[in-house]
Amino acid sequence: MNTLDFAPLLRTAIGFDRLARTLETARASQDPQGYPPYNIEKVGEDSYVLTMAVAGFGPDDLEIVARDNVLTVAGRAPQADEGRSFLHRGIAGRAFERRFALADHIVVDGANLEHGLLQLALKRVVPEALKPRRIPVQPGRPVIANEGGQDQAPQAQAA
Repeated sequence: MNTLDFAPLLRTAIGFDRLARTLETARASQDPQGYPPYNIEKVGEDSYVLTMAVAGFGPDDLEIVARDNVLTVAGRAPQADEGRSFLHRGIAGRAFERRFALADHIVVDGANLEHGLLQLALKRVVPEALKPRRIPVQPGRPVIANEGGQDQAPQAQAA
């Protein structure tokens, strides 16, 4: 039995529907053939390299799309050579499509194809607004801006 039921966990959780979709997509998209083979390597604190073995595919045969936290790498099989007769054909040249779920703020930084290996550089880029920021502590009373745009100190309340 390969089915996991996350319903009991998600009944009391709010806002985790995307996580549930990601888990369900990962479970449903398991490719039993594993073609093409790939490696995922962590090369820095926030940097990764995805390497796929795509022998026989050229840059024009590959399509890489990142959308909605999903990276899709697809390969269209190159045109078969006419007049060639193979006694054994061990190098796969079939079309493929692989999907990878990306965490928030992961972007594809570049791609290159060399010696039959497609390498995708991925990097976590957290927007400045989401990074923690240090708030300096100033002596004295805080200054509060009112609706008129003028700054004033808070009024002391009568006891």
